Amino acid sequence: MNVVIIGCGVVGAVIAYELSQVKGLKITVCDRQAPAQASTGAALGVLMGVISQKIKGKAWQMRQTSIQRYETLIPELEALTGRKIPFNRQGILMLLSDSSLEEMSAWEKLVEIRHSQGWNLEIWDTAKLENICPQVDFYDGLRLREKVTGAVYSPQDRQIDPTALTLALVEAAQQNGVTFKFGVTVLDAPTSTPEFCNQLETTEGKIAADWFVIAAGLGSTPLTAKLNQIIDIRPVLGQALQMRVGHRLGNPDFQPAITGNDVHIVPVGDGDYWVGATVEFPSKGDEIPPNQELLESIREQAIAFCPELATATILRTWSGLRPRPEGRPAPVIGKLPGFSNVLLATGHYRNGVLLAPATAYAIREMIISQGAGG
Repeated sequence: MNVVIIGCGVVGAVIAYELSQVKGLKITVCDRQAPAQASTGAALGVLMGVISQKIKGKAWQMRQTSIQRYETLIPELEALTGRKIPFNRQGILMLLSDSSLEEMSAWEKLVEIRHSQGWNLEIWDTAKLENICPQVDFYDGLRLREKVTGAVYSPQDRQIDPTALTLALVEAAQQNGVTFKFGVTVLDAPTSTPEFCNQLETTEGKIAADWFVIAAGLGSTPLTAKLNQIIDIRPVLGQALQMRVGHRLGNPDFQPAITGNDVHIVPVGDGDYWVGATVEFPSKGDEIPPNQELLESIREQAIAFCPELATATILRTWSGLRPRPEGRPAPVIGKLPGFSNVLLATGHYRNGVLLAPATAYAIREMIISQGAGG
């Protein structure tokens, strides 16, 4: 049975790898760019699962599935490919500001819920935070933010390098027989019957398949338009920086991803940190010129949390577009309306890296349970 996946960001790559372990599938992945471009290449890879406020239903189930899968997936990929995938197992530390009592009781309730679900979450007071993470400043003289009053620590959440992950997935999938075609653009998707797409016309000729999986992020909208079933996905820009301090902040043996006020400070190697990211919506059309003031405010917020970052050198800045579904929750996973053999795995907005493994499981189930062409 032939499966064609369109898109080779982290979502398409995980789907290809998971499907490559199913007997009897012949898998081809097409992308008009090299792997891990677009939103994957710009992502910070902060996997906020246990610390998220999602506690039930599909939203929580997908997070839990993905966090569990990453624990086995990373060693599996490293063994298969010999690549080292930077994977921070030291958890996520969320800084709390002058929170109202209501907010604190919500965190206490979440801690209880997570414990009942078999996950660990801890609330730290300022004394514990100062002892374990001395790089965090509580008293912001610049008044860029409210005072830090404590933190929530999630030891089982993770951070991963999305590009290294995607490249390892591609290599492992290739070893399992998956064909990758990069620099190939889909031109048309003719349908043999109203609800069955049997081939794609591409810049490299026709590609026939029993199943098509659209995992193309922002590219999913023009693809679905060719099938007269537009899934409207809009861009949201994110900018980030890589800063070099030259040494590890605080305790060199404890380097979790730190987050607060929607700003992430992510350790990446000895003395380098990723800081981000902005959330910028288009003003007119789909054009979003990067706003330098917003990026500077992210840097200032990070310095307010960790003052030593003020001395850091900015090595690079970058930006990427996140795929956000219009008028519906993210992500979009399931059959394309009107088609029995076209599946959607797209529009993950800010959670593509986090939810990629669970998305791959969902797509695999749809294909296995229904066989060729639905």
